[in-house]
Amino acid sequence: MRESEEPRVGGKEYHIACAPGDVAPYVLLPGDPDRTARISSTWDEVRFRASHREYVTHTGRYKGVELSCTSTGIGGPSISVALEELFRVGAHTFIRVGTTGAIQPDIEVGDLIISSGAVRLDGASKTYVDESYPAFADLEVTTALIEAAEALGVKYHVGVTASADSFYTGQGRPGYNGYQPSRSAESLVDLKRAGILNFEMEAATLFVVARLYGGRAGAITAVIAQRETGEFKPDAGVDDEIRVADEAIKILHEWDTLKSKRGKTHFFPSLLTSSPPRGNLTPLILFPTDLRVPHGKA
Repeated sequence: MRESEEPRVGGKEYHIACAPGDVAPYVLLPGDPDRTARISSTWDEVRFRASHREYVTHTGRYKGVELSCTSTGIGGPSISVALEELFRVGAHTFIRVGTTGAIQPDIEVGDLIISSGAVRLDGASKTYVDESYPAFADLEVTTALIEAAEALGVKYHVGVTASADSFYTGQGRPGYNGYQPSRSAESLVDLKRAGILNFEMEAATLFVVARLYGGRAGAITAVIAQRETGEFKPDAGVDDEIRVADEAIKILHEWDTLKSKRGKTHFFPSLLTSSPPRGNLTPLILFPTDLRVPHGKA
């Protein structure tokens, strides 16, 4: 491949300004560059790595696990660039840590949403593969997020997200001077009827690109807007989602270590027992003893 097709500057990826060794295999992906420092401040160790355009990267350790945080900016095109270059420098597991607007009436501002899949209303993912290809989150990452949310006792919902390229007309809002195509308002009604939980702008591209490249991806978002009531609190639930995302990375690392020891490719619950089942045996499934009484809402 010609250098111009995969641009680097001084051995670093052009957009994220990182090289192999700068980024851990596990990466948290906020959209807002300012949220990178907010996330990494919850870790035990932090090392600044790079800042270029919307991409700010910190690497460190949380409870003994090496992890990174790279901001992605807004939308599918921006996160696709981050993913391309993060894969090139050795990352393989990604969790989006963002904000969202809920469109179902039972979801409150401050709740968390764990996306099991995404409606592909974006344009970026369509440049990678036909739109009939599903955008679904990795099962292990999703399960780790649920496990972490349960352990921390935060309120969460699990379901399908809609990812749009436009914050305004693409999410059923009027644009400037009230401009709104008829399909914009109709789309919001249809998505509500279909049980879609929320709007955001990156999950579909994240899920598709990570899956195509053999990585793992999940998404957790804090509900800062409730579209039914008009309530809007820009910081609601963000600290909770950061705690959940950190813990999910720790859980995934523990499961990955266990899989490696047992010679398994996939995590399954009975790996948590002292002896995995064989044949038709039904194991007693043991879960981590530090879990609290469930407070989540799936």
